[in-house]
Amino acid sequence: MILEESVREVIDTARIEDVVGDFVSLKRRGQNLTGLCPFHNENTPSFNVNPARNIYKCFGCGVGGDPVKFLIELEQISFPDAIKWLARRYNIKLKEKELTDEQQVVFKEKESLYLVNEFARQWYEQQLYETDEGKSVGLSYFKGRGFREEVMRKFGLGYAPNSRDAFTRKALATGYKKDQLQKLGLSRNGRDFFYDRVMFTIHNLTGKPIAFAGRILKKDAKAPKYVNSPETEIYHKSNVLYGMFQAKQSIRKLDNVYLVEGYTDVISLAQHGVENVVASSGTSLTPGQVSLIKRFTDNVTLLYDGDKAGIKAALRGVDILLDQDMTVRCVRLPEGEDPDSYLQSVGTTAFVDYLTKQRQDFMIFKAKLLLDESGNDLGGKTAVIQNLAESLARINQPLKRAEYIKQLAELIGVQENLLVGQINKAVGSRQKQLQQDAQRNEWKARRERPQPPPAPGPDSGGADPGPQAPPATHGDEGWPGAEPGWYGDEQAGMDPGAPPPDFFPGAPPPPVEEPLEEELAIGHTYQERYLAILLMRDGAKLYDEATNSTIAQFLLVNVQDVLDDFDSPFYRLVVEDARNYFQEKGKPADLDYYLAHADQKVRKLAVDSSISRYTMSPNWVSKYGKYLSQKLPEENQRAAADSFIRIFRQEKLQRKIDQNMRKIRELQSAGQHEELIPYLKLQSELIKLKNQTLGENMQKFTPPKYY
Repeated sequence: MILEESVREVIDTARIEDVVGDFVSLKRRGQNLTGLCPFHNENTPSFNVNPARNIYKCFGCGVGGDPVKFLIELEQISFPDAIKWLARRYNIKLKEKELTDEQQVVFKEKESLYLVNEFARQWYEQQLYETDEGKSVGLSYFKGRGFREEVMRKFGLGYAPNSRDAFTRKALATGYKKDQLQKLGLSRNGRDFFYDRVMFTIHNLTGKPIAFAGRILKKDAKAPKYVNSPETEIYHKSNVLYGMFQAKQSIRKLDNVYLVEGYTDVISLAQHGVENVVASSGTSLTPGQVSLIKRFTDNVTLLYDGDKAGIKAALRGVDILLDQDMTVRCVRLPEGEDPDSYLQSVGTTAFVDYLTKQRQDFMIFKAKLLLDESGNDLGGKTAVIQNLAESLARINQPLKRAEYIKQLAELIGVQENLLVGQINKAVGSRQKQLQQDAQRNEWKARRERPQPPPAPGPDSGGADPGPQAPPATHGDEGWPGAEPGWYGDEQAGMDPGAPPPDFFPGAPPPPVEEPLEEELAIGHTYQERYLAILLMRDGAKLYDEATNSTIAQFLLVNVQDVLDDFDSPFYRLVVEDARNYFQEKGKPADLDYYLAHADQKVRKLAVDSSISRYTMSPNWVSKYGKYLSQKLPEENQRAAADSFIRIFRQEKLQRKIDQNMRKIRELQSAGQHEELIPYLKLQSELIKLKNQTLGENMQKFTPPKYY
């Protein structure tokens, strides 16, 4: 376990220009460095590195962070692995905490399973390339499908010979234990589980072999076409997608993933240049698999075989993508074709061209397919509307759902309000089902929760031990919660690639999301975002020398009475976090605090606030003799804060005035004159506050002690 002091040493030592420079060619532009973004395709550099702040930001795709975040995102490795990578880069010797006996047992057991699987992978590969049976049966099959050797080795293809104990005997002779082979499903009762099959290796995100799939080549009605490794400590099928390890970089860069059904589809497409492809291995998508995709992209393109019955069956499992706000498109291949066969028949260029031209939105595709099947039958059309409404109910983005309603209503030939009504019913049913599921899970958890031992009575003969310490638990995402001061790793049970848990100190769950770009226009959200940016970027800077007050003090004092009227819970929490920090530390938080914040959404906003997309060219002065008539906003923080807070308070107070006036009119209409008095007094106070905001004395204030 890496000690926290070592983690801090690595983070403090790592320089963003060094780390990014190992992967990206950078050129200086003013105070920043620029280059082509490694996370998406671009021809004009929009990727910026700020050495002064030790952060990066891409204005094309929006990614940003520090050296550790860069490695986690680019290499898709865990936080501890990123720390180890940087430690090697800067020759830092990491201090690690010794594992307890129990932790050592868990670590060694899990690591041994990886080692056994790696041995199996190498053995199956050796059988494929170095034995007569493997060459004549397995290798000829793969080459018959057009697979090149470098691609076969990349995906870990192999061959299990037609022997019931060849692998088991070799593994035991090498020193591996029988119970390890059985845990991994490689052997049962001394006999090989995989035999007389070509083998496909299944990797985790770090490239370790975690499971296998074997395909029979002979026609045998009694034998399944594919057999797979069972669920194990290191393999959970519902959280794995075949080919994700090989495809993750391409998926991230192209911001899209092709989802196919079979292993050979993945390998064939990857060999022909379509590398952003994974397979669900013939099963319906699970929430874990969708979450895995979402770590790399929000865009999924489904490749369907031409068989209509197969497509209809596959449609039922796609709604789970909509649950997580994915953008889903699909391509239907010609009748009788699958991705591999069609690619082989038409070639790479024609295949890619077909994908581009035939790709269509999933909801439109689904509607057309269901309408074509229902024909002119009234009952069938009603069923189509209900089916589509259930899918639309899963879309959480209001603007996106509204656009679908418009398009689908026109396509089906019904009024929009009819579709809206069905969606509302579906939303209600879905919410009720989710509540029932949550309640059922809670009841199940209560039943399974161990009951505390009965308290010793007066006749028990034992002393009351007093309050007991709670059991050691682990925080969200597998991060340690009971033993601060160290960071676990993948072998200790942590999900590789999982970031530290997101939280605001004192904020209740669930986590509050930053508004989407299209939501910034709602109410005062955009202004609230700018307030958060001012607090992060300029909060620690001096506002008034006479009172020795800071920008943060000025902003916090002037928004305190309108904080309850924020439109965005996220930006309100940022402001409250700044206030809590000041109350605790006696000074405002600086930008470095936000760049290292525990909440990754706050870190992202801090990066956005600290790197400007545009910089003033020195040529205005050196070549043209043009001088700025006023300072830039980041250099003129007092004026920026003054002008912003004046407008911000006016809008917030005007909203309160309007709301209070509506209440006054309601009471007047109802003849409730006694109840009017407090509202009339409030109206007078609100107008007075607004007039003060318009006056010159607004910025002359004495900060309270807690600021």
